[in-house]
Amino acid sequence: MSRISKTIAGLQAQNKKVLIPYLVAGDPQKGLTVELMHTLVRAGAHIIELGIPFSDPSSDGTVIQLGAERALRQGTTLSDVLAMVSEFRRSDKQTPVVLMGYLNPIEIMGYEKFADAAAAADVDGVLIVDLPAYECEELFSAVRPRGIDTIFLIAPTTTQERTAAICANSTGYLYYVSLKGVTGAVLRDKSEIADKIAHLRSETSLPIVVGFGIKDAESACAMAAISDGVIVGSAVVEKIGLLPVQGPCSSAQLDEAVAVISSISEALQSLKN
Repeated sequence: MSRISKTIAGLQAQNKKVLIPYLVAGDPQKGLTVELMHTLVRAGAHIIELGIPFSDPSSDGTVIQLGAERALRQGTTLSDVLAMVSEFRRSDKQTPVVLMGYLNPIEIMGYEKFADAAAAADVDGVLIVDLPAYECEELFSAVRPRGIDTIFLIAPTTTQERTAAICANSTGYLYYVSLKGVTGAVLRDKSEIADKIAHLRSETSLPIVVGFGIKDAESACAMAAISDGVIVGSAVVEKIGLLPVQGPCSSAQLDEAVAVISSISEALQSLKN
């Protein structure tokens, strides 16, 4: 069982929901990312999705696009991202880390080289936004023998055929996109999302976590009530973007940047699986 699966199974055994924040590696400066990861764990994060900055993040809204731009201005590369995970692992060997991003940087590095480096850094999973589940054989053959989970997005517009392929090829958890559009949009129809998740339960036994549009404790609880947990991206990245682009940050500044995670974590304590 992977570290992701163990973590979620442990939470489910305690009737708890999984909380997964997303941040862009290198935003707003490379030297802060590892500190932010540790701060997120202290705030209540169970798994961390670490974004690989990319120049054309087509599935992301303005907030995360700006985060990627800030990270790229710092010169953040895929190799830097892997080095950040290695540094994080020096003092945290429990919290799963999922790399989330686009295919181009991985293709440039090469699948085998990437898989070797990710395994050496102790990465737990990969989520490649623009790589369809039925075109993943090369990625699978590289990362799966190294014990790295492959995670995919399922959107409201995903066809039944593609849903079946995603469920068949996913490990760790399923990332259900709660709305049509890009990250940072607003949640509208909870009942429709609940229906979609109920259908997915008939397709897979994997945990289903909901992302996109989750901005605060209220929206997080609404989505966690009908799923196994939530992913919080834009609300975190927006606050992180207010940190200085150079120089040190105080613990108070870091805590403030991830305060939404603390608030959501506290609110989720009242929800049961």
